[in-house]
Amino acid sequence: MDVLVLAIAFVVILVGAELFTNGIEWFGRKLELAEGAVGSVLAAVGTALPETMIPIIAIAFGGGGAATDAVGVGAILGAPFMLSTLAMFVTGVGVIAFRKRRATDTRMVVDTTVLVHDIRYFVVAYAIAIGAAFLPPSLAALKYVVAVVLIGIYVYYVKGHLDAEGGNGEGDLAPLRFHRVDRRGYRRDPAVPRLAIVNVQVVAALACIVGGAWLFVGAVDRLAAAAGVSELLLALVIAPIATELPEKFNSLIWVRQGKDTLAMGNITGAMVFQSAIPTVVALVFAGSAWTVTEDSLLAFASAAMAFVAVAVIFGPMWRRARLDGHALLIGGALYLLYLGLVLLAITGILPLG
Repeated sequence: MDVLVLAIAFVVILVGAELFTNGIEWFGRKLELAEGAVGSVLAAVGTALPETMIPIIAIAFGGGGAATDAVGVGAILGAPFMLSTLAMFVTGVGVIAFRKRRATDTRMVVDTTVLVHDIRYFVVAYAIAIGAAFLPPSLAALKYVVAVVLIGIYVYYVKGHLDAEGGNGEGDLAPLRFHRVDRRGYRRDPAVPRLAIVNVQVVAALACIVGGAWLFVGAVDRLAAAAGVSELLLALVIAPIATELPEKFNSLIWVRQGKDTLAMGNITGAMVFQSAIPTVVALVFAGSAWTVTEDSLLAFASAAMAFVAVAVIFGPMWRRARLDGHALLIGGALYLLYLGLVLLAITGILPLG
């Protein structure tokens, strides 16, 4: 039964992702927003909702126990790790798979200014958040200060994207899927939908994404429990794979269409969001769990892996001002490396918590 639920949830998320990419582009066009704002802010925040709900529910509504706090912290750390490794890898595979229908083959036509802007904010915000985990218990009150700083960083980041000059040159958009539902608006203008119906499609898409992810994670949880999978592996690896599906699907849809800045911005923008907002939840409501100890060392090692992925993928892009789909494949190797560490730790071969 759970396998059937997984299949249904997978389809629901896929439909939601297709509706969302189509709707959010029209939303950005109607508001005359820059491409970076559409991909790195609107799309990133929208599709980050499923993985953000897991730590919020686990920490804020899980009874405050050490076990639920640990699961929540694991989910928070797992999201940036998955985005910087597996999501990059899937996007790179998509670029290579769709190279024959892309005008630039495997070279990605991206606005490197947008991506560098995102990565800088991610590195700063995530470094501050991880640094707070090394604070001694006597300075635990500083975690509240760090939480305020992280919110300020993200607000300033969003402001930078929204202040950017709008009117990107992506060309004509695909017809809005819900446009024909708005009969009055369609009769008035068959080509350009009204903002109201664009909003309806975006909300419906988000409902599919969040609902599908909720079904998917629930089924994964039950299957993992039946198989005897540990909570650490579930929180760090399995659950984030499920909840990162919207970002992966969105990016695949956009690279197939040759809209590479939107595809990459959807991931890098989600990385900035995940480095700032969910970590605030941990700092404020589970400060004692947001601490590097022998038991949490393996979980926080995922942050180190995320920083490595960012350095090896975006460092060369920053120097050369270009990005190729093959460069994203390194994310898969780093993901497998960390997964190996987790499995060694769970089996007791590697003495990590």
